[in-house]
Order: sequence, then structure tokens, then C-alpha cells
Amino acid sequence: MPRNALVVFTGPSGSGKSSLAFDTIHAEGQRRYLESLSAYARQFLGELKHPDVDEIDGLSPVIAIDQKSVSHNPRSTVGTVTEINDYLRLLFARLGIPHCVKCGRTLEKQSIDEIIERIEKNYKSTTRIAILAPLTTEKKGEYKSLFDYLKRRGFLRVNIDGKDYSLEEEIKVEKQVRHTIKLIVDRLKVNDENHQRLVESVEIALKEADGKVEVLNYENNEIEYFSEKLACPVCGISFPEISPKLFSFNSPYGACPVCAGIGYTIEVGDELVIDPSKTVRDGGIIPYKSGKAFVVDLIEEMVKKMGGNPDKPIGELSPKIQNAILKGGPGFKGLEDHLMDRFRYSDSEEVKEWIEKNFLVQKTCSVCNGKRLRPESLAVTFKDKNIAEISDMTVSASYEFFNTISMTPKEESISREILIEIKRRLKFLIDVGLDYLTLSRAASTLSGGESQRIKIATQLGSRLVGVLYILDEPTIGLHQRDTDRLIKMLENLRDLGNTVIVVEHDEQVIRSGDFVVDIGPGAGENGGKVLYAGDVTGLISADTLTGKYLSKRLTIQTPSTRRKSSEFLTIKGVKHNNLKSIDVKIPLGTFTCVTGVSGSGKSSLVMETLYPVLTNKIYRTHLPYGEHESIDGVEKIDKVILVDQSPIGRTPRSNPVTYTKAFDGIRELFAMAEEARIRGYTPGRFSFNVKGGRCEACAGQGVVKVEMNFMPDVYIECDVCGGKRYNKETLEVKYKGKDISEILDMSVDEAVEFFSGIPKIVSPLKALQDVGLGYIKLGQPATTLSGGEAQRVKLSSELKKTSTGKTMYILDEPTTGLHFHDVKKLIDVLQKLVDKGNTVVVVEHNLDVIKNADYIIDLGPDGGERGGHIIAQGTPEEIANSKNSYTGVYLKQILNGTTEMAGC
Repeated sequence: MPRNALVVFTGPSGSGKSSLAFDTIHAEGQRRYLESLSAYARQFLGELKHPDVDEIDGLSPVIAIDQKSVSHNPRSTVGTVTEINDYLRLLFARLGIPHCVKCGRTLEKQSIDEIIERIEKNYKSTTRIAILAPLTTEKKGEYKSLFDYLKRRGFLRVNIDGKDYSLEEEIKVEKQVRHTIKLIVDRLKVNDENHQRLVESVEIALKEADGKVEVLNYENNEIEYFSEKLACPVCGISFPEISPKLFSFNSPYGACPVCAGIGYTIEVGDELVIDPSKTVRDGGIIPYKSGKAFVVDLIEEMVKKMGGNPDKPIGELSPKIQNAILKGGPGFKGLEDHLMDRFRYSDSEEVKEWIEKNFLVQKTCSVCNGKRLRPESLAVTFKDKNIAEISDMTVSASYEFFNTISMTPKEESISREILIEIKRRLKFLIDVGLDYLTLSRAASTLSGGESQRIKIATQLGSRLVGVLYILDEPTIGLHQRDTDRLIKMLENLRDLGNTVIVVEHDEQVIRSGDFVVDIGPGAGENGGKVLYAGDVTGLISADTLTGKYLSKRLTIQTPSTRRKSSEFLTIKGVKHNNLKSIDVKIPLGTFTCVTGVSGSGKSSLVMETLYPVLTNKIYRTHLPYGEHESIDGVEKIDKVILVDQSPIGRTPRSNPVTYTKAFDGIRELFAMAEEARIRGYTPGRFSFNVKGGRCEACAGQGVVKVEMNFMPDVYIECDVCGGKRYNKETLEVKYKGKDISEILDMSVDEAVEFFSGIPKIVSPLKALQDVGLGYIKLGQPATTLSGGEAQRVKLSSELKKTSTGKTMYILDEPTTGLHFHDVKKLIDVLQKLVDKGNTVVVVEHNLDVIKNADYIIDLGPDGGERGGHIIAQGTPEEIANSKNSYTGVYLKQILNGTTEMAGC
């Protein structure tokens, strides 16, 4: 492979592209880096296994930019991961103007010299002024002792509620009325002769009023406030020290005290109510459904404590007991508190997830309104905007703001370097097609493609040279219109003096490569060979699957007819995020695609509004959902299934064979083996999630996590079990000559053949084959699956279930990670679902999928605030003829059989 070039790895899904790019080249680069550290440092990091490769020459320092979310931490935002927040905090600490959190008055901190200079400049021509020391503000009392004290100190006058009084006379004020009292230190004219007198008067006032002084202009009765401290002269509220940490929601100094800087609180949902017709065990708590024994036992115990019968329907129990079930009673907690405790402290990942899904909701913090910061932080402005208002802007709006603000020479000199860094990073985000994101967007809500493009923008900002970058499908989530910009960014990385390796299926990217490596011919054991290495022209004529699709010798056919429907699901007035109160009609029993440029509102409509609304209606859950007016036609659907790209598990324990339940049958099979029966082993012995049969050194994970602190965590093979997950005794039990660890190391294709004739095992495995995942290993850790692979594992799990014919399947970019040939298989699977009467709704950018849809809803015209409208809807042919649709422009070319994509 040439250095300082854009190199594209392509080939069928599972052919070995990622194994070569990440598990070999990147792994060896990382190992060599760790070897360069001192022996002292290496002892804390452990040793990385040498990848299975004979030799690598010419290897540069390697940086992998993958699809994994940049952070699962709820505190991480687009602004924090790109470091833009760091510069914003510095900008506000240096040039921010504080305001009183109560009255909004601008607060200034000035030295006595600055105060004197300002008074002499402002009041030089004034007839007379008074120097006042504010003592009390809007407080009740008679203040007799205060007046006596001032008189003994030699002061002559005070101002009470705006009127001057002599301390020589007896001053009476109403005790029950709030009064504002100011000491009149001096009355004088501002001129050169009175300079020293003015200085002394101001010094006295500052001392008596704890750093505050006021100037009364007798010509117009206006008062100007001065302070040595950041404190409101009217409300008396002091302001904390202004420093960068005041604007950090990751610091206790700046974070909102209620939500601790997260922006939301987690509470038991409002829909946790009682179904009076059912008993506790029959699911009398909504949305509780029987199956979680700890909840049933918990409620039954409460009922017994209150003297009730748990076998009776809840409605027949006394109102006192019904209320106690939810809220608790004397000496015991209610269900709401118990659920919160279980959520916080349960050791079971399943139980936490179940409680969160069924009972808990995120509510915007009532104090900071989701802004994450303390009130004082939000009371500091720069150019009339606080830091949260700037963070809530889209990247493009923020970039325009910083390019158009006017600055004084002093502000310019202070902020020059800060603004250069802010604008440079914002420009990189725009260039990778993320102009629609806001800096306040939580990093955990980003798609895999968005996370990856943020990492690209961050690396461009670092301007490293001589580096080998490896990227995993950076076009994920990108509309064809934006792919051109991404390619330019990759070329910019290359032109800086770096080598860029991209694992990619997108036709535009493949055609843009300087050098292409095509791996195949198939997946898993049928792949792993370099079929072609050279320029794109040679690949187009090569006898490989990729070459055949690029040259159009193989194609994904366009359907000759489109399904029609007379029944619709209609959701009206959707205003979530950037959606402009749109009405959306989805024809039931059809294959519908929701399209549009990145950030146009597709996920806001489908994932954040349509899906949770349907789930709440059908399953009586209480998921948070986007703002809308109404939804009609729900009664025509009896199930809604979301197949998204979230991981099937968060640790190496989760894998395809456990997720699809095929492992249950495999463990039962091993427990029936002769050696297992002699030893008395049950199916549980062959689970790596419980003690007994697993390797305790790695707790059945096969790997040990090494925290790298300054780098991503690394998983290294367990040196006790050698990555087999089980102890020696368990591995002595065989089935057809293979132990349980060897079974987990099989590919799905191998396992289907090995277990032929055992439906309980083969059925879920064949479903994995149907979605193009025959190449993955049964025990492949969930942490190593791409977003697209995880999504197809979920889809396979749903496919093996009996269809009702009234199910709505919702999918989020299911072609992620798929080669042209595998997209063809996926389309066949989706069409079969619709042929059974079901409805399939897909958010997608892939034109081969879009052209196979019966109906398209195209959003736009752009991303962010410039999006959120329905640009066109109808059949693919109707969209292709739309003059306003970006999707239509590209769709027209593919329907007309154009060989090359636009922009290439």
C-alpha cells in the first residue's frame, strides 16, 4: 500500500476488512507504541498480544477512528469532546459580563483608582454630587441604634428611601415597612481642587458599605453604582469568582446543584398507576407485566404489612393500601422508592435496564432548565449571550456568530487566540457535514457516523503529520450530498502528509481512493483473501463482487410495481427539535423510507416521536416522546419493533449467541453429554456469566480490561484460560469432539451445519444467516460488533418470531456495514416482512434501499434550523421528479441507470 495516500479497503461484509485494518495494522501500531514506553509504565498496562502477522514494514504511528460513540458519559457533549467548550469557558472567564441573578443588573468590579477616574470623568461639569455608602436595602426595622452609631462616628446625614435626613434631628421610621438606608459621606463638586477630598470620601464609603459606593447626581437625581467586589448594590447578592471552572458543568463549582451538571433528573414516571381489576401477580401495576419476581414479591409484602390480601384484585383493597403500594407507608418504602433504589444499586444489568425502560423517565432539570450550569454561570454574558445560549446554537449558527461580532481593541487583543481556535474547530465540524449539531448535544445521543466524523474533525484540528489514520465507514449517516465534503476532508488529512486507510462500502468513497484493496470472495471462512490491490480503474474491470457492482455487471433491481395502501398511520403537528409542525402519513402494509440530508429531522420524527408514541399507546409504557398534536390509526397496529444500532450489550459478556437465545439450547445439549451427567453438571455449568464453570480470573469474559487513562481502555486476553472463558474441568466435556469454547469460536455458518437437526439451536442461527451475518462468531463480544452488525443481530431475533401481519418494524440505517451484495439480501428480507402484511419504516440514505421503497417521506431542505419540513412524499419516481429534493436529484440518476454517482 502506498504511503501518504487515500487507501480504501472494500469487499463483502465479514470478508476480513476490519480484521486487516483494525485487528492487525492498528493493533500492531498500538503494541509498538506501548513497547516504546518505559518498563515502569508498561508494568501497569500489561502486554498486548502480538497480532497474527509475520511482518509489517513502513508502519507509522496509528490512530483509529471508529464508529463507537465518543462517550457514554452523560456529561459529555459535542462541545466537550471537540474541546470547543474549553475555549468558550476561557472566553467567558476573560470577557464575560456578570449580571445579578435576581434583578439582572450589570455587575462591575473596579479598583478605587478606577472608581475615582470614572467619577471625575463623568461628573466634571456637574453642579454637585453626593457620595453615598449603601447600608441596608429593602429591610424592615426602626434602625435607632444604627443612627446613633453613625452620629457618634461624626457623620451628619443619611438618605432614607430617597429622602435626605440630618442625624442631628430625631429620625423615626416605621418598623414594619421595608427601608433602604444610605450614608451620605460627602456632598461636593468634582474639580481639581476637590480631588483629594473625593478620594477620601470614596475610601470611607467603600469601607462603610463593604466595598460598595454610589454617586447621586443632584441635577437629575440619577444614581450610579460602583463596587470593589462583584456584588449587586441593590439586591446585595454577591457573585462568585469568575474563572473557567465557573462555566464547567463537569466541575462542582459550575454545575447546577440540583442535576449535578447532567441537565436532567431521573424520576419514576407519572404513568406508574394501578389496574384495579387485576391482582398484583397478574400485572396489576401498569406498565408492570408479570415476570419480574422481585417486584411481585415486593408489592405482596407491602400489602401483607398493611393487613391486606395480595390474592385479591387491587381494586378490592382499601384506598390506603392502594396508595401505599405506590408511595409507601409508616416504616416502609413504596414501590417508587424501591424502584429508584433498585435502579441505583442493583448488581444486575438486566434489572437496571428493565426498570429504566418500564418505569423511569428523564425530566428536564427544573432549576437550570437543562442548561446544566448554576444560575451565576448563566448570568454571565458575552455579546448579550450566555454560554448556554451559544452552546444551544447549531455549529453553523455559532460559526456565523463568532465571525460577525464586533470587538473593541482591548477585547480583540484578549480574545484573538481563543476565537481562532473556536472558529477553526467549528469550521472542521461544518466541513465534515455536522453543521446541524449543537455544541450542547449529548455525545451519547450521536450516531456512530456522527461520532466518527467528530473524531475526524478533532484530528484535523490537531494537524498531525506522518500518521496512519484508519477509519471505519465514515459515510455512515451521511446523505449523498454531504459525502463529497467528507471525501475532501479525508483528502485534506492525506495532503497534510498522512496515510489514510478507510474501510468503506460507499461507491463515492471507493471511486475517490488512490489505492483500493478488495478482500473476499465471501465472508468468514470464505473470505480473507486479497482479490485485488491497485487503482479504481483496475477494480472496475476486476472479476470480484465489488468490481461487478461498480461496473454495473451486477445490480440491485428496481421493483416493477409499488404497493398501494388505503390505510394510514397519521401523526400530526410534530414539533420535536427542528420539525416544523409537520403532518406525516405512513401507508400501512408498505415499505416506507424516511430520507433527507443529515440533520433534517429524520431521527426526531421516527426514533424520538413516532416510535415512543406508538410504544406508549400499544404497551402502556411511558417513554419520553417528541411534541406533537395527535396520532391516528394506532388501532391498526398490534406490535411495534425498533431495530436500531445501539449495542446488544455493553460488555464482552454479551454476544450474538446469548442475545438470540441459541445458547440456551447449546448449554442444554452439553449438559446431556455423558461426561456432564457423570459429573452432575447442569446447563448452568456451561454459562460464562455465573460462577461454577467459568474462569474466575477473567470472570468468564475471556479478556481482562486494562484502563489506559490517557487512551481508550484496552482488552487483553486472559492469561489463565487463554481467552476460552471456562475453567479446565468444564472444557473437558465435549459434544461431537468439541468443547463449549470451541463452539463459541465457530462462525454462524459453521454452527448451522454442525447443529443441523436441532431446531432450537438452528432456527435463531438461520435468522442470523438471513440478514447476512453468517460470518460472525457465536461468542463474538458485543463490544466488537459494529452498529450495523448489532442492528442486524436484533433484526434476526425479530425475524424468528411469528409475525402477526399487523406489526410495524422501524429500522435506523440498516445498511450500515453492508456491501452491495449484502444490501441486496437485506432488501429481500425487508420485502418478505411487508409481503406478510407488516409495515416497514426505514430511516436510510442508501439509494438502493430507497429505490426499492413503496413510499418515501423526504425531509429538508437542509439540516438543523433550515430543516424540519416535508420536501416531498410519494413513490421513488415521484420523489425523483421533485425539483426541491436533494434526495430526488441522486435518486433520479440511479433510476435512470447512471453509472457514476454525482460528485465523482
